[in-house]
Amino acid sequence: MIQYATRRILLSIPVIFGILLVTFVLARSIPGDPCKAMLGEKATAEVCERFSREHGLDKPIPIQFLIYMGEIASGDFGESIRFSRPVTIILIERLPTTIELGATALILAVLIGIPLGVISAVKRNSAVDVVTMIGANTGVSMPVYWLGLMLAYAFALLLKDTPFWLPPAGRLSAGFVAKPFYEVFGWYVVPESGMYHFLEFFANMFIFNSIITGDWKVLGDAIKHLILPAVALSTIPLAIIARMTRSSMLEVLRQDYIRTARAKGLIERLVILQHAFRNALLPIATIIGLQVGILFSGAVLTETIFGLAGVGRMLFEAITARDFPIVQAFTVVIAIIYVFINLLVDLSYVFIDPRIRLD
Repeated sequence: MIQYATRRILLSIPVIFGILLVTFVLARSIPGDPCKAMLGEKATAEVCERFSREHGLDKPIPIQFLIYMGEIASGDFGESIRFSRPVTIILIERLPTTIELGATALILAVLIGIPLGVISAVKRNSAVDVVTMIGANTGVSMPVYWLGLMLAYAFALLLKDTPFWLPPAGRLSAGFVAKPFYEVFGWYVVPESGMYHFLEFFANMFIFNSIITGDWKVLGDAIKHLILPAVALSTIPLAIIARMTRSSMLEVLRQDYIRTARAKGLIERLVILQHAFRNALLPIATIIGLQVGILFSGAVLTETIFGLAGVGRMLFEAITARDFPIVQAFTVVIAIIYVFINLLVDLSYVFIDPRIRLD
């Protein structure tokens, strides 16, 4: 397994390089001038020439790419054109929000989608099956931005005077502060050092940070703010997982060994969970891994609608402002996460089905 994982990681390097190259070229192919986008349409030619020279945009694209690859090799994603700050620092501030949102949405999709798919398959053509599949098809069809706006309107405006009110934007309410866990524990960390940024990355995950520090008020408020965006983002993956689970379970339930298990007098619950569901897990695990891409693409709209300072929202703003370093860095990081998740899915096949050998 270690050899397989190592080989997969090595094979992913050309994939990441290809994504970096395509992103680099496409970012510079977007119509518009970064100088005009940043300084306004009234910026003079002299000002734009100095702007391009300061940010290395006056060089040919192949030279820019070689310089950028050299920076990447040294662990430097460059400096944001818009904010004049290291992109790595912006990633540390923004990525935890997206990871927290995406992980919550994926957990919701799995915990709800799989049981619905199993129940729908077991009770095929029943009222439960029809309602579940109608709901799944509706979930796939609903745009994330429309659903997000409807949820915000319903729970933040229509239910504002009820116990069911939920905040429509932000990560924490006014007056709540998520004190970093390393400060709570009294750890001394050199400011702006590598260790400081590493710990700050995890501290920016408010749910994780509040659990570690035992700050239950902040935890409750952070969860309350996460409910609406997580539900909106999880709808499409939930529907896809439910449909795939149903399809996979129906295929397994037709097999001879299921009829044999029932003929032996096994309890139906054991037949479904131990025999049918376990053998139906492979395609389900695959589709769960593929949903990571949908979650990241949906995060762009979800974070914008709910005012979350995450990667998706920043990526949208960076594309609008022609902030090439942020677009490139964020795209590569998302691609690395996607490759890593799919590697974990491949490795999980061995545990789901011991007959599989990763050669």
